[in-house]
Amino acid sequence: MIIRQKYLDFLIKTKDTEFIKVITGIRRSGKSYLLKMYEEYLLENGIDESHILYINMEEYRNEKYTNPDVLYKHIKTKYENVKKGKFYIFIDEIQEVENWQRLINGIRVEFDSDIYITGSNASLLSGELATYLSGRYIEIHVYPLSFKEYIDFRNSRESYDVQFYDYIENGGFPSVVLQVSDELRKSALSGILDSIILKDVFYRGKISDEKTLNSVIDYVFDNIGNIISGNKIANYLTSNGNKVTNVTVDKYLSLLEKAFIIFKAERYDIRGKERLKNLGKYYIIDNGLRNKKLVKTYKDNLGSQVENIVYIELKRRGYEVNVGKYNNQEIDFIIRKDKKIEYFQVTRQIPDDSRETGNLLQLPDNFKKTIITANRMDVGYIDGIEVKHVVDFLLEGE
Repeated sequence: MIIRQKYLDFLIKTKDTEFIKVITGIRRSGKSYLLKMYEEYLLENGIDESHILYINMEEYRNEKYTNPDVLYKHIKTKYENVKKGKFYIFIDEIQEVENWQRLINGIRVEFDSDIYITGSNASLLSGELATYLSGRYIEIHVYPLSFKEYIDFRNSRESYDVQFYDYIENGGFPSVVLQVSDELRKSALSGILDSIILKDVFYRGKISDEKTLNSVIDYVFDNIGNIISGNKIANYLTSNGNKVTNVTVDKYLSLLEKAFIIFKAERYDIRGKERLKNLGKYYIIDNGLRNKKLVKTYKDNLGSQVENIVYIELKRRGYEVNVGKYNNQEIDFIIRKDKKIEYFQVTRQIPDDSRETGNLLQLPDNFKKTIITANRMDVGYIDGIEVKHVVDFLLEGE
């Protein structure tokens, strides 16, 4: 078992605390794998097997547990067989259980337990959960493999730069990375994409127009890093014979965000110090999904794909990420964590006019500024601004 240490360390650190651990992330990103890793840790550190209950709600044999009363009785029976000590409860894809929020809160109050739940939709942390569990849960978001993890999983002798282009094209879903051939990787990606779109967007959103949904997805996937809006997408589709309203497009975009397929980076006015919510950029959780859906390779629009990878890596490292606006200039990313602020420009290669440094040099503060490039010949310093190769950035510590 290959350890995803960052996530495992988080669960170890929060073990036996009063908080319910809520593990979120897109389907097939490794949430179940994380629970198995943690279960292995518990067993290796003296927890008896009888003190651990794991239920995967997507397994057909567990369909009866979608009824919260049936699930409660099952958990209670298992708990009562434990003579003493903490009882560890793992429920995978908890959203399949009806009124699961009330059930989990009841278990938390009634049993001496440590509870871990996973879910593949952002709505997991809204609505009733906030009411029943306010202040009593902590979230950990699991992403597909980072490039550092990708290197570990593949265990290849190829150079990191060569593996990086493989990473761009096929992405970082663990089940894809572990396949031994391009054909199997493409097949695994296709299965993941179909499953996510059908279960977490089409069925959950009760959508009847599959064609328009796919057209919206294609548009967003083909416009990584561009300023877009629901209205702009609706106008484009309508002009191409697929009449649709911006209200419908906004609904689809919201569903895609809730399924963790895309993320919206809102613009931030650096001079006015305010967020501009009317327009933004969209980024994709995994480049492999983009290339599979559009039937393209890493060579297609490489600069935007590198920008996408940098955005997801910054999110993975726990930063709030916005698109910066200063007067009429655009800064690719302004990032924040605690009191730390930094600026990033991302490019395929430094152009002769050095737009990247020009925009950064106009900023009226002394926060750290960095350019990320996919061209190793660019690495160094320009006007005092560090230029890093994207592979070096992805492999460095947080």
